[in-house]
Amino acid sequence: MLRKLHRSIRKHFGTKNYDINPEDIFLDATNLPGFEASRFEGRIEQPMGETAFKLLKIVLLLLVVGLALKLSVLGIYRGEAFTQISENNRLEHTLIFANRGVILDRNGVELATNMLKKEGDDFASRHYAPIDGIAHVVGYLKYPLADKAGHYYEEFYKGRDGVELAYDDLLKGRNGIILRETDALGNITSESVVDKPVDGAPLTLSIDASLTAELYKAIKSLATERGFVGGAGVMLDVNTGEVVALTSYPEYNSNVLVEGSDKEAIRTWLTSDSKTFLNRAIGGLYTPGSVVKPILALAALNEKIISPEKKILSTGSIRVENPYDKSKPSIFKDWKAHGWTDMREALAVSSDTYFYAISGGYEDQIGLGINRIDKYFEEFGLKEATGIELLGEVRGVVPTPEWKKEKFDGDIWRLGDTYITGIGQYGTQVTPINVARFIAAIANGGRLLTPSLLVGGKGEVERTLEFSQSDLAIVREGMRGGVTHGTSVGLNVPYVKAAAKTGTAEIGSGKKYVHSWTVGFFPVENPRYAWALVMEKGPSTNTFGATAVMRQVFDWMSLNTPEYFN
Repeated sequence: MLRKLHRSIRKHFGTKNYDINPEDIFLDATNLPGFEASRFEGRIEQPMGETAFKLLKIVLLLLVVGLALKLSVLGIYRGEAFTQISENNRLEHTLIFANRGVILDRNGVELATNMLKKEGDDFASRHYAPIDGIAHVVGYLKYPLADKAGHYYEEFYKGRDGVELAYDDLLKGRNGIILRETDALGNITSESVVDKPVDGAPLTLSIDASLTAELYKAIKSLATERGFVGGAGVMLDVNTGEVVALTSYPEYNSNVLVEGSDKEAIRTWLTSDSKTFLNRAIGGLYTPGSVVKPILALAALNEKIISPEKKILSTGSIRVENPYDKSKPSIFKDWKAHGWTDMREALAVSSDTYFYAISGGYEDQIGLGINRIDKYFEEFGLKEATGIELLGEVRGVVPTPEWKKEKFDGDIWRLGDTYITGIGQYGTQVTPINVARFIAAIANGGRLLTPSLLVGGKGEVERTLEFSQSDLAIVREGMRGGVTHGTSVGLNVPYVKAAAKTGTAEIGSGKKYVHSWTVGFFPVENPRYAWALVMEKGPSTNTFGATAVMRQVFDWMSLNTPEYFN
């Protein structure tokens, strides 16, 4: 039968076709002996067991349950959130920038305002009044920032200095939101304001811009003409703590910093040795020189180590014997021989000899000693920040035995150190704002105030100093003598009676440079304002100093703001 099948195939397909053996068609149903199943000989198909079917069913069931749970989470538990996301795909939220609050001086002069928005601008630009001397008080800001796609990642103006920074929360206001609906092509189909912007509140400062500008002008003029590195001045109300003038030379231009276009000017300010960005009035530390002598006088009266009438002879210097070598005494010079001076006269003419004696003791005069000097300097706040609102205020430094030991590799404190500290030299360092505050306390009867840049002041009394009114009156009389016939005679003007004290602090190697100070208050009969002014690092041969600046300001005030003298 097989042979017949073979012939039939050859008859139909011809002899050129491949031969097909019957063994290739009829495979054995089972592996015959001799077949190696491990080498895939014979039958290789194996039936699937019942266990495998059960495992497959379980896996499929778990997949179905998992999908059902995911659908329930998306549709039920988080359905509202995804609905909102879907809506937002066609709703656009756009910021409406609030206008920043304007900044005004005490007379309503606009110091910082907002320009009208130009077409295409999202927010108003900031503009600062071109008034010299106010930059460190008003400060500057940074605009909101957006990425390349136009999305704002900084949504508010940010104050960077001055009251722009100190009162940023008050000035910035609250931005609003416009909700726009768009179609699939991005076309706006409707829009509405869902949150109206709230503009920032206006800020009225206690600063008198015109007075501050004149103070700055006078400081700049003297610095330029006489070789001072810089300068700073402060004037404040002795009863409220209001700061009516505060300026620092040199200063930056707020408009240039905000616009950022004049890169060269900004680079110059950043790299200049004159430290343009330093607000010297609150952040500059200066050796005070003789302006601290009123504190020493009050301390001596309060400790009852001298009467105001006792006179001490000034011959131009004092001589202190060297206990180890009598041939090498220590000589402490006075700036001139003043003769016999009592306390009032010593303050008026700034006798160093007198203050050497009451500070460290000399001949029959008992001295305060460094510990009590440190105590009274601290009581007048020389070692603390005043608390004025501006960022960058620093604390003062008063030398003590512990301070010297730390700074000079364990060196001991000597009598000469006490003498030099008693005339405001050595390691004593103060800020102009701090000096103005303690002068105000002497003028107002002993109330140490917290200065403020707001109209009305904070009205905060840091503390009341424990001095008798008669002792305070003696010191005020001595400072008045400084104007009538002493070191501040340049301020002896007919239109106001002022009391003042000068200070000339020697600095640098060889004492080639000085800081020149003037401090004081006016009017004498009923003090209203105190000032402190320093001219920084000028030639020691200079005959013009801080008093000349204050005289220029006084003359200007008599013509333009005489109300301050009443």
